[in-house]
Amino acid sequence: MRKDAWAMKRRAIKHYDSLAEIYDSLYREEQAAKIRTALESLTLRRTDHVLDVGCGTGFLLEQIGNSVRLTVEADASRKLLKTAAARSKYLNLFTTLLIRADADYLPFRNETFDKIFAFTLLQNMPDPVATLQEITRVAKKESAIVVTGLKKSFCEEKFKSLLAEAKLEPFITFLSEHEKDIISVCRKAEK
Repeated sequence: MRKDAWAMKRRAIKHYDSLAEIYDSLYREEQAAKIRTALESLTLRRTDHVLDVGCGTGFLLEQIGNSVRLTVEADASRKLLKTAAARSKYLNLFTTLLIRADADYLPFRNETFDKIFAFTLLQNMPDPVATLQEITRVAKKESAIVVTGLKKSFCEEKFKSLLAEAKLEPFITFLSEHEKDIISVCRKAEK
């Protein structure tokens, strides 16, 4: 990986570590709205293995709780994960695993997860297509993959182009004037 790519990742980690204590007060409503929108388009099954890449403080945990077999929360920020761990403990979740991981190098086997969420992640990554390809690698063939992109970072055309280049087919895309994000629910493209 290029030296400037690592520098970008280090800046993002430092930024989110510095926001960890106030992250929930800044982004709770916005993140909860995205999660609700995405979950309305999916059916979570009790047997699902779910991955939340760039999980932040674990807002997704509040929405899905213990309703799936396993939820893996992954983030590069140690301090955000610490808050996610406290949330998991507070919610008495026994089906949650928290892992510090780089979204470009996920420590999982190919085709592991039934549902994958990547909320507000791509604008922090040096090569969003490579990040999406890594996410796709760990998704099962029939997985639903939810990806969001900040409108200030990606216009709709560019966002859809990133998804296509990563071999993802959106089957639902939400564009709202009031939302700050583009939300796409995708599946792996047919080969």
